[in-house]
Amino acid sequence: MAILVGIDEAGYGPILGPMVVSSTAFTVPDRHLKSDLFGLLANAVTTKKSRLAGRVLITDSKKAYSKSAGIGHLRRTVLAALAAGASGGADDPAPNHLPATTAELLEALCPQCRPRLDEYPWYRKLAETPLGADPDDIHIAGSVLKNTLAANDMNMLGINACCLDGGYYNTMVSAVKNKATVLFTAVSTLIKQAFDNTYSSPNPDSPPLWRHDRGDTDPDSAILQIIIDRQGGRVNYRNTLARMFPDMEMKVIRQDTAISSYELTRGWRKMRLHFVVKADSIHLPVALASMTSKYIRELLIGSLNSYFLTHFADLKPTAGYWKDGLRFIEDIKENLPRLKYDSEKLIRSR
Repeated sequence: MAILVGIDEAGYGPILGPMVVSSTAFTVPDRHLKSDLFGLLANAVTTKKSRLAGRVLITDSKKAYSKSAGIGHLRRTVLAALAAGASGGADDPAPNHLPATTAELLEALCPQCRPRLDEYPWYRKLAETPLGADPDDIHIAGSVLKNTLAANDMNMLGINACCLDGGYYNTMVSAVKNKATVLFTAVSTLIKQAFDNTYSSPNPDSPPLWRHDRGDTDPDSAILQIIIDRQGGRVNYRNTLARMFPDMEMKVIRQDTAISSYELTRGWRKMRLHFVVKADSIHLPVALASMTSKYIRELLIGSLNSYFLTHFADLKPTAGYWKDGLRFIEDIKENLPRLKYDSEKLIRSR
């Protein structure tokens, strides 16, 4: 049995709203590590918006979300995945424990960001903002997903996120002078979290007992496999990984235009990282991470819009991307000249 993790981001380019990086984790039998999980789990998931029935849409967030369609698919998929990973039997994904507000969702996925968000006037009502999901529909979709995973000897371990709100993002960019490094730092935080969760053991010098039950025939196999969506044309991650994980030995497995793979080892602990082009369209855990990141970002940019609209009802909302974000900032200056706000928290540096 292996642990398969997918990582992806949303909001790398905008001038307003957070950048969010998320990870999703599954237990997967070794025989399914190279399988098409979309096909394997077809009874519970689909990449198409039509004829969902009890299934959930899992795909690249750019295909799942549109301004006209809104966040419905993002919300349903993320909450159903949380339900599938909740404690309880296969037919009872504990729907009563699911988050009901934006604040509760963030507490579940990104608790470290909550104290920072309380410092923003546009995020102070997150505890009063309902997610608006249909609990019965989420229960059904979560149960179907949980049962289908179980039928394939798989399990949903959980979802985590790293939300970089505007002020925190600006502080990090100021420190490292490069937003690509800021993104990779957030990715590395989730990698480390997955590594620590996988290899947590009362005795740090010996493997946990469950490792001996895998029946591995390959001594070089890694329990933890992490797939990260690769942005741009970058191929070589060796030096960056060496800086982020200085206490680990590294072996380059592959570096080419399609995929860059590395094995990182600390003692008996081992993980493999795969930076894959268009991973959010190919690998289900990455697609789910993509949708999670987009869902969190849209909830927070929606809260930002609502705050300023309460002060000027005719203000045109923004998605936060560069050109329209600049328009939104100018509209605030023109129509709300007396409104006090911290521009370092609102406007992200490039």
